[in-house]
Amino acid sequence: MIPGSFAYHRPTSVKEAVGLLGSLGEDARAIAGGHSLIPMMKLRLASPAHLIDLAGLADLKGIREDGKDIVIGAMTTQHELIDSKLLAGKIPILRETSLLIADPQVRYVGTIGGNIANGDPGNDMPAVMMCLNATYHAVGKSGERRIAAREFYQGAYLTALKPGEIVTAVRMPVPAAGHGYAYEKLKRKVGDYATAAAAVVLTLSGGKVAACSIGLTNVADTPLWAEEAGKILTGSALDAATVKKAVAAAEAITSPASDGRGPAAYRTKMAGVMLARAIASAKARAGA
Repeated sequence: MIPGSFAYHRPTSVKEAVGLLGSLGEDARAIAGGHSLIPMMKLRLASPAHLIDLAGLADLKGIREDGKDIVIGAMTTQHELIDSKLLAGKIPILRETSLLIADPQVRYVGTIGGNIANGDPGNDMPAVMMCLNATYHAVGKSGERRIAAREFYQGAYLTALKPGEIVTAVRMPVPAAGHGYAYEKLKRKVGDYATAAAAVVLTLSGGKVAACSIGLTNVADTPLWAEEAGKILTGSALDAATVKKAVAAAEAITSPASDGRGPAAYRTKMAGVMLARAIASAKARAGA
């Protein structure tokens, strides 16, 4: 289908973008790569009267170190995440996840900011951001504030952003050196959303888990941080019984819809399967 008519705006600064969103109100939507919003507009599920294109905001691009954190500009593309030597060395799960998002054509245009800020439970990066304990920089007419990824998602397409705010950057602490990581994703075909997916970041000390964090994708109205499952694994040697208990705890917090990817019970079980695989991969990589 063809989207409805809209006015197009291309601001040259964050201040201008925020001003446009504030003055145009609910009739305006910010657009980054467009891979979530444009399909919704084609289906007439979204009909903004104004599009505020953020592609011209060069200061929203780039990847840098800031003390013990990595900061990524919201308009940084998935391809740029894949190509970053800094991320490959410090937070390699971001590269692994980016490689599983859609296809190369999408990754050259799709941005990390668009992936995390839209509130789509099927997007891959939100659960990874929760797993990494990331923080989002948001700018609006009242200035900048920071929102924890674990507190950002409130429902399908519903986030903690206030009217007129945009996400400008993502900040995350660098995991401990030698940490293990994995993002395991089940999908029907290349380019599809996950039937279920799991992110794991863990560290080992003396053969036991010193810290563990787990995120789940597309098995609820929001991405999920499986806090209890991570606690179960912490202190263990990742023996089969403990992993099984953690998987069960993660499955218990899911509430997927039955859809073309399968019935709800199947998708919950696949979340557990993806988590078990991610735990095994993260364990194998820890200390390597």
